[in-house]
Amino acid sequence: MEKGIEESRSGINLPKNPQGTLVTATSDDNLKEIFHQIRTSKTPAVINYGASWCRVCSQIFPAFCQLSNKFPKLSFVYADIDECPETTQHIRYTPTFHFYRDGERVDEMFGAGEERLHDRLWLHS
Repeated sequence: MEKGIEESRSGINLPKNPQGTLVTATSDDNLKEIFHQIRTSKTPAVINYGASWCRVCSQIFPAFCQLSNKFPKLSFVYADIDECPETTQHIRYTPTFHFYRDGERVDEMFGAGEERLHDRLWLHS
């Protein structure tokens, strides 16, 4: 394993994030807690729903991590649909990104595209 990299239970390598704006949902209960924090803190947030077996998810994930450092006012969350099956059963495509402002979901994006993701993050930060 590279220095500065952690492996999540899903098998996706998570870069250690010194600013702490990127968290990983490790279970349904954990994701429910994260939803509660998003609703009560009213901090802008983005949730990346992905899967370890999804090639496109693996391709966009490093950019998602890098962008978490460029947008420190946003909370970044990664949720693997296999680790959180109850709370992610509404997700039909991976990756799916949900954007939250003032505790409410205000936008979503399907699929990858680093530039598209950057633009959405800029819009919601």
